[in-house]
Amino acid sequence: MQDILEQLEARREEARMGGGQKRIDSQHAKGKLTARERLELLLDPGSFEEFDMFVKHRSTDFGMDQNHFPGDGVVTGWGTINGRKTFVYAQDFTVFGGSLSETHARKICKVQEMAMKQGAPIIGLNDSGGARIQEGVAALAGYTDVFQNNILASGVVPQISVIMGPSAGGAVYSPALTDFIFMVRDSSYMFLTGPDVLKTVTNEVVTAEELGGATTHTTKSSVADGAFNNDMEALSEIRRLFDFLPLNNRDGVPVRTFFDKHDRIDNSLDTIVPENPNLPYDMHELIHKIADEGDFFEIQAEFAKNILTGFIRMEGQTVGVVANQPMVLAGCIDSDASRKAARFVRFCDCFNIPILTLVDVPGFLPGTSQEFGGVIKHGAKLLYAYGEATVPKVTVITRKAYGGAYCVMAPKHLRGDINYAWPTAQIAVMGSKGAVEILHRKDLGNPDVIAEKTAEYEEMFLSPFRAAERGYIDEVIQPHSTRKRVTRAFAMLKDKQLENPWKKHSNLPL
Repeated sequence: MQDILEQLEARREEARMGGGQKRIDSQHAKGKLTARERLELLLDPGSFEEFDMFVKHRSTDFGMDQNHFPGDGVVTGWGTINGRKTFVYAQDFTVFGGSLSETHARKICKVQEMAMKQGAPIIGLNDSGGARIQEGVAALAGYTDVFQNNILASGVVPQISVIMGPSAGGAVYSPALTDFIFMVRDSSYMFLTGPDVLKTVTNEVVTAEELGGATTHTTKSSVADGAFNNDMEALSEIRRLFDFLPLNNRDGVPVRTFFDKHDRIDNSLDTIVPENPNLPYDMHELIHKIADEGDFFEIQAEFAKNILTGFIRMEGQTVGVVANQPMVLAGCIDSDASRKAARFVRFCDCFNIPILTLVDVPGFLPGTSQEFGGVIKHGAKLLYAYGEATVPKVTVITRKAYGGAYCVMAPKHLRGDINYAWPTAQIAVMGSKGAVEILHRKDLGNPDVIAEKTAEYEEMFLSPFRAAERGYIDEVIQPHSTRKRVTRAFAMLKDKQLENPWKKHSNLPL
């Protein structure tokens, strides 16, 4: 018996070493952790239970029958994050460059399927050179099996991808099908075709970092939702994000102990909006001041900065926030902002996360580039996402809410449950200058008449009371009481029940 136990431990030790000490040292020299080291940081100490430690590939071509490593380049299993269950896989770059084989894919598929059955999130730590060339179509089939499971798991359990090394070719599509993608600066990249291929085919000269690095995908392409400086920071922040998320689509939002009064008053909010309606202010300040302990986990912070998305807690419960940002483009909505916010709203609705919308928007961004780029279709995505969402929706209009942009920012007419406005709110088809120039075109040469008509228009329309008189605004509230009013609104909406008409699936304006 002792011999058998020693053999077992020897096999385990061989598997733990991955591709061997030399390759582990090479991984460390690049500033990267190994797959097992990453899982140790991600999961609670001692909670990881590994599956398929001894699995080996079945390929015999190109001398592969003489080249085996236990585990075949991916570590899979389950564990806990702050006591809550999650399924994980971490690709091991020390084994065949983390390349995906048929058995490698089957290991990933197993934890995906278990996660769906158990109702627990899936976290993938990606560090792979792509499909294993020696296996040809078998590797491609394995990738497609993973993709299919990503699709089936979508909206059932949260899926998080962390790109911690290369992710090229078909490898990028599994992360692209998940809910969130995070990257590590200077050591991770994603692209379908690499720099060498581009140089040959299109004569473009570009580095891997410029083509698919963290900066590119967080600021230009919007493929990634965030980037971190190193593996340790990335895994720490994933643990933080995980605490905001439900385990599955039937589970309620997580509730944690909070140390902040639900009825806390913040008098500084009474002066946050400048007297000059054309001056900006930072919407981050409002978000931090109404959140429990000021904690805000922002999603896609570096992309489409004219709109903010992310998670806060109110009375210990997760709330998704969508907010216009007057500091960027005056808070106008463009195509990028529409796509960013729409995807976030749909994620929240998938997993029963209430949505708070903070509105200060003068309209959609004008210009030929926006129109030619399909802003109509992109804006419709946000409109559709809010209109389809059945979760509790609370909206606070802090200042401008003009025209079509008012229509897409969770108004009463898109089944908004509670819609508040500050006294500084201006709810109208457009601003006073543009409106008066249209309504009183014949008087444009008379400054006194234009000034009189502008003041008249502002009194009639640029206040929240015309909308409140029609019931489109439930209450005009004092800014300093915003946290109290919003937390009470969500508490009242806790047992909300709303279902959309039966359909196979909707046809989102993609």
